[in-house]
Amino acid sequence: MSTTYTQPVLTPPLPVPTPITKPFWDALAEHKVRIQYSPSLGEYIFYPRPLAPRTLADDLQWREISGAGTLYTYTITTRPVAPHFAASGPMVLAVVQWDEGPKFSTELVNVAHEDIQIGMRVKPVFCDYPEADVTMLRYEPEA
Repeated sequence: MSTTYTQPVLTPPLPVPTPITKPFWDALAEHKVRIQYSPSLGEYIFYPRPLAPRTLADDLQWREISGAGTLYTYTITTRPVAPHFAASGPMVLAVVQWDEGPKFSTELVNVAHEDIQIGMRVKPVFCDYPEADVTMLRYEPEA
């Protein structure tokens, strides 16, 4: 008697919002980008945190930004970064610098690899995962 093994379809790991990161994820669910701003620093900051960096001020405010930016750096994966991504093919892992200043690690989508250039203008792409109740932020070239 032979048995057949079927490889399970793996769902990519998705974030689990925490009380500190929840405003960021809630905004993405609305297809908006909201990050923290520190009046004591006079600048936007990212990743979400309870106190402003350098000043440790308790003055962080959540503000909506455009989400637009420039491609700061990228790499094209030729091997899956984890088993969950084996069926995804090559991925373009990227760092985008938002117009408001902070940098954001993401994935570049909807672009031919040969068209990617450091410094190119990019815009947000909101990828909804209703089964996990989360929206991921990806980027594509501006038209």
